[in-house]
Amino acid sequence: MTSQATHPPSIDAIARELAAQFSLPHAVLVHCARTAVDEAPANAIAVAHEVATEFSLSLLTTVINGTGVLLHTNLGRAPLSFASSDRPTNVEFNLATGERGSRHTSVSALLSQLLQVEDAIVVNNNAAAVMLVLAALAHGRDAAVSRGESVEIGGGFRIPDVMEQSGARLVDVGTTNKTRARDYARAINSRHNDIAMILKVHPSNFAIQGFTESASVAELADLGVPVVADIGSGLIDNTAPWLNGHIDRVPSWITNEPAAKQAIADGADLVTFSGDKLLGGPQCGIIAGRADFVDACASHPLMRALRPGSHTLLALQSVLLSYSARTACAEIPFWSMVTTSITQLESRAQHIVSASGIGATVPLDSLIGAGSAPGSTIASFGISVPGDHRTKLRMHATPVIARTVTNSTYIDLRSVHPNDDHIIIEALTSLS
Repeated sequence: MTSQATHPPSIDAIARELAAQFSLPHAVLVHCARTAVDEAPANAIAVAHEVATEFSLSLLTTVINGTGVLLHTNLGRAPLSFASSDRPTNVEFNLATGERGSRHTSVSALLSQLLQVEDAIVVNNNAAAVMLVLAALAHGRDAAVSRGESVEIGGGFRIPDVMEQSGARLVDVGTTNKTRARDYARAINSRHNDIAMILKVHPSNFAIQGFTESASVAELADLGVPVVADIGSGLIDNTAPWLNGHIDRVPSWITNEPAAKQAIADGADLVTFSGDKLLGGPQCGIIAGRADFVDACASHPLMRALRPGSHTLLALQSVLLSYSARTACAEIPFWSMVTTSITQLESRAQHIVSASGIGATVPLDSLIGAGSAPGSTIASFGISVPGDHRTKLRMHATPVIARTVTNSTYIDLRSVHPNDDHIIIEALTSLS
């Protein structure tokens, strides 16, 4: 007498059964079936469904961010509107001359205008930008960094480790809570050091409060060595002129945030920052400032490994054009989220609760996220539902990512595009 333990269903039969539930390529379903038969021949069909489900959930897909964290690192930071085309781009082709061009020409010109700098280039993220600057300007020499700014950033990457990979040597300056301009001057003048540059690092989501002091970019600019300001968060101008007419006044989390334009005006020779944080663009790292230093970075051998692709450059160009046109609040999703009024959010929440017949409207506090403006919040509105429903919301056709506090589930509408409110209604309705 035979059994499934000795003769499990055929691989093809299991794959065809999976095809009724999963819209995955046949080859993938066959792999899931084989895995199940190898691991649990006596229960192959059930295990194959588990393997296929796990594989499906591992694929990248669009989601609804209901967490209220506007720049959610795990959800790709700044959301972008995708516009695809099957045509090639003139990424390294000069339309005026018909000859080879530079992939940096357009974004460099736009960044130079916006930041009032001599030149700029783009790499694939800000850690790469910092490493490239160190490699180009301080390889085999020393770079001075405040002990209070020698931080660890997301994913366990540390400034000292990035510096080590660049070939520059770290010189710690000052103390964790207090670093003055004279501490940098002492390091520069020490016969034991060969200081090629000062690196001033935005501490991201790390803050020291109380008995503290730090040297400003303006103070460091007078010390006679190049100053590189890693502002990290990607704010291009803390006066935020693109907000005029959209909110009554520029909030303190913007005015108090280190910004590229102001760092350059204060005397920084270069600034580095992320493209997918407060800039609201794609993942990339931007290096801007003195033309000779930017050129040293552009001509460094590492640049070939760190350069961005055409899709990144197109998305960045679109974002920079929006800043130039003062249309950022309408065209850049991050700034649209920031400037949505609390009245609009409350009205949307009321409609969603009424339409779904579940939950209640509640005032909430949204976070900026991605290590930008740490500790700052923006008043918001959303929906609360008793109980922890995060798993079921994640399993919706379009996953809805929510948060829970004290056994209640919250969906913050500031981080949800209005066009997706109907999906929130469908997802909440499925909970009843």
